[in-house]
Amino acid sequence: METTRMAGHLIRRLNQQSTQVFQARMKAEGFDLTSVQFAALSALANNPGIDQARLSALIAYDRATIGGVVDRLEQKGLVARSVSDKDRRARVLTLTETGENRLAVMTPVVEDLQADILNRLDPGERAAFVALARRALGENDEMDPA
Repeated sequence: METTRMAGHLIRRLNQQSTQVFQARMKAEGFDLTSVQFAALSALANNPGIDQARLSALIAYDRATIGGVVDRLEQKGLVARSVSDKDRRARVLTLTETGENRLAVMTPVVEDLQADILNRLDPGERAAFVALARRALGENDEMDPA
């Protein structure tokens, strides 16, 4: 089978395209944030007070490296860590006011750039692609209406 017909190869290329579009738009808008950092901020906005392990699960990111992501967000003043009331060993994460404000400004930009990632598809094809990708990942609309 030719590589250009393999799902894994095409998914890798789409990931590259997605990353490039995201980085270019963030730079153009004056934001210094990666797509993983944006995902983390969004997850924290919807789940304040979770720990790093839960955050890594929510955004499907490696538990071993999520700490670095959180470190960078904390250094940027977007996330705060505090000791959990339930488990003194655990650190809970919340958005700072700056983080909330930044996320509010960035979210419409990120929503808008989604069409650019699959710019060769019409809106119906993009919706079908997203539905199929979610299905391939074992997700459904009942789990996450977004």
